[in-house]
Amino acid sequence: MGSSPKGVQAVFGFALHLAQNGRMEASAKPLKGFGSAAVLEIVDNSNGNTYRAVYTIKFALAVCVLHVFQKKSTKGIATSKVDIDLIKLRLTAASKHYEKHYKGAKNDK
Repeated sequence: MGSSPKGVQAVFGFALHLAQNGRMEASAKPLKGFGSAAVLEIVDNSNGNTYRAVYTIKFALAVCVLHVFQKKSTKGIATSKVDIDLIKLRLTAASKHYEKHYKGAKNDK
């Protein structure tokens, strides 16, 4: 998020704060292609550019940011295959990390 505008960082930060407290920002929506509402996307615009933050709430003890990026495509609203593949890779890594370090901990569902 460091290279995105401060206003965009604030929007994404607030959405993540809500997620950490079991709530969902009104504009958050499930990212298509992940089969559930556990992978969410926030979109914000600044100075004619579109920024996206993708995170997961699939873990009981953690909210995990999977990818934050500026949308590069000028065609449509679809997320590029490169970005989707990176999100999938990071979700797999986050799942393995969670299983190793948190599974079975107090408050884990």
